[in-house]
Amino acid sequence: RGKPEQQNMLTRIVRKRKLCVRRTNLVRGYAVPLSKFDPNNFVDDTYNKIDENLKIVRERLNRPLSLSEKILYGHLDNPEQELKRGESFLLLRPDRVAMQDATAQMAMLQFISSGIPKVAVPSTIHCDHLIAAEEGAVQDLERANTDNAEVYKFLSSAGAKYGAGFWKPGSGIIHQIVLENYAFPGGLIIGTDSHTVNGGGLGMISVGVGGADAVDVMAGIPWEVKAPKIIGVKLTGKLSGWTSPKDVILKVAGILTVKGGTGSIVEYFGPGVDSISCTGMATICNMGAEIGATTSVFPYNHRMGDYLKATGRSEIAELADKFKHNLVGDEGFEYDELIEINLDELEPHVNGPRTPDLAHPISKFGEAVKENGWPNKLSVGLIGSCTNSSYEDMSRVANIARQALGKGLKMKSGFTVTPGSEQIRATIARDNIMSTLQEVGGTVLANACGPCIGQWNRKDVEMGESNSIVTSFNRNFDKRNDGNPATEAFVTSPELVAALSLAGRLDFNPLTDYLETPDGEKFKLESPYGDELPTRGYDPGEDTYIHPPEDGSDLSVVVDADSNRLQLLKPFEAWDGQDYKDLPILIKALGKCTTDHISMAGPWLKYRGHLENISNNMYIGATNAANQEVNNVENQLNGEYLPVPESAKHYKENGVKWVIVGDHNLGEGSSREHAALEPRFLGGAAVIVKSFARIHETNLKKQGLLALTFADENDYDRIDSTDKVSIVGLDSFAPGKQLDCVVTKKSGEEINIKLNHTYNNTQIEWFKAGSALNLMSANK
Repeated sequence: RGKPEQQNMLTRIVRKRKLCVRRTNLVRGYAVPLSKFDPNNFVDDTYNKIDENLKIVRERLNRPLSLSEKILYGHLDNPEQELKRGESFLLLRPDRVAMQDATAQMAMLQFISSGIPKVAVPSTIHCDHLIAAEEGAVQDLERANTDNAEVYKFLSSAGAKYGAGFWKPGSGIIHQIVLENYAFPGGLIIGTDSHTVNGGGLGMISVGVGGADAVDVMAGIPWEVKAPKIIGVKLTGKLSGWTSPKDVILKVAGILTVKGGTGSIVEYFGPGVDSISCTGMATICNMGAEIGATTSVFPYNHRMGDYLKATGRSEIAELADKFKHNLVGDEGFEYDELIEINLDELEPHVNGPRTPDLAHPISKFGEAVKENGWPNKLSVGLIGSCTNSSYEDMSRVANIARQALGKGLKMKSGFTVTPGSEQIRATIARDNIMSTLQEVGGTVLANACGPCIGQWNRKDVEMGESNSIVTSFNRNFDKRNDGNPATEAFVTSPELVAALSLAGRLDFNPLTDYLETPDGEKFKLESPYGDELPTRGYDPGEDTYIHPPEDGSDLSVVVDADSNRLQLLKPFEAWDGQDYKDLPILIKALGKCTTDHISMAGPWLKYRGHLENISNNMYIGATNAANQEVNNVENQLNGEYLPVPESAKHYKENGVKWVIVGDHNLGEGSSREHAALEPRFLGGAAVIVKSFARIHETNLKKQGLLALTFADENDYDRIDSTDKVSIVGLDSFAPGKQLDCVVTKKSGEEINIKLNHTYNNTQIEWFKAGSALNLMSANK
């Protein structure tokens, strides 16, 4: 990266060159802003940079390029860098950063700590996570504005001071806002939420990251990511009948599992793509996070162009049409893995419970319900969320609702509707879709994440009561939606959620089964139909966006020292140059351990800006391999069984660092960096597992923890929770070189094992400095 003065010089050269590009385009008369909110940043700049980079890359690689490669390599800081899929670390220049309110708190606190006066790229903050669903949209939003006033004030003032746009509570879910306003074919965006990948539906590379990655980009530093492998999904045939875009990703999840996409981009192509709407493609990309993929992407086509025009971005569509050669993959590219799906033969699917990759075709789902003893009675059906809240989704469900109402039927199960944005809410209200959904028995919730992320003050069942829910969301981990460990949660399309809710049971198949009207008539639902885009155009609804002032340097951002919601950050201590010796194991986690297990959401969301308070939920959902219990571990200093955070605090108070041992795919799910910040804050030194989810591994590295994997996975079984762990040879810590680990049993017996890692030289410097933020501050 060079010395700071060299970086500053390069930054000036790049800015001067971009200014020349803008002037040229303005003279030609076709400079197109990134969005209506970014009049001084241009799509032309991105497309020109992609063209120039790819000329160099093509000469170097001399082979066909995938769409993913075109966009990634087109955003390289230096197109001469090493390019090996699955090996090289790419240094990229994203077009923008997006942050949701739960993760933006920590991201902005870190940005404030960096001392940098203003964001270097277009950045936005979106208030969507802190609104709890309880009574309905109006009441829930009013309560959220009161309960979260301190946090919203902090985020809006930080945005104003440092140059980030602010979307107020009620605006909608971050990913829907991005799709409607900021996403564009060929662009590169990073966001502090794992479902940032939703933007792939508009032909861009959209990647979920931790807050520290966002801080790097906002500070003008290239974003670093390992060059992904490319999984191709060839779609043939056409979607029709009850089969929806959601069924494509439900099928893919069943094939690849929750870790099959790790380290890869899933790239869709083939003649079947044109039968899917732009928002349908976004649905597929959105849930790609559930297979561990870095992101997913579709090639640019007329469906994307239609959506751009419908959302007031005709100029971008026209420019993308001219640039299409770089917005589709080259013929002859060889994928690292190839999957083929015939949409003509694809059945509607229901996935779950407790994991999004347990796939069931609807024809076999009823049988699975019976065989597994899942509660057949459906308690609640929930549609909406960032995955399925488009106009097309809502209109297709309204079609089903009208069929039912025409026969005198209403929902037998509870039924909730979450509009994805204020624009969607206003449009479906105008077009009588909302009133239809309410008439059939639906409760319309606020334009926010709500039950999808556990923000659901559910009252229809008691905690611990066994029940089933079906959602059009993306995740269904234990306790994910309602905090109830006895809830069996299934994910499917909005259309199937509606059909099952009308029947009131899981074993209903709308393709073959009949409903019964109040007068005893049997009738079968027809295949749903809905408009892809509103024929009367979108109604933008209430204006909920606040643009930052041109100069916010005189503004202040205040964090009350006595606040229990916000806390300024203190730098983590740097590595002391010594090996880690005889560290106790805080917990040996057994089986699935997602970021929800490591740092729960729901009621804990209110502490996302206060590291000390949020750390009280660290690993409280993980299963202890020693006793098969949750949040109950033996402390090796005093021999007592304590909640995980309390045991960690006891070690920290006594100056003892500790390690965590885990299973496969540790940290799958959300991008929340709190799952890394909390272990670091409470004295953790290393996390040793069979394998990591991508974002979590990066987050651990960013915060100065050692993220290590067993060279031999069987060593996981050789380690007991009462062992002591020594990691030696850290003075020669280097890329590609294994670390030695000595495990000491209570008996004194020693076991020598090898640990792998994926650190490069820069990441090793993060470790030595204590965190990536420490290194950035030192080099400022």
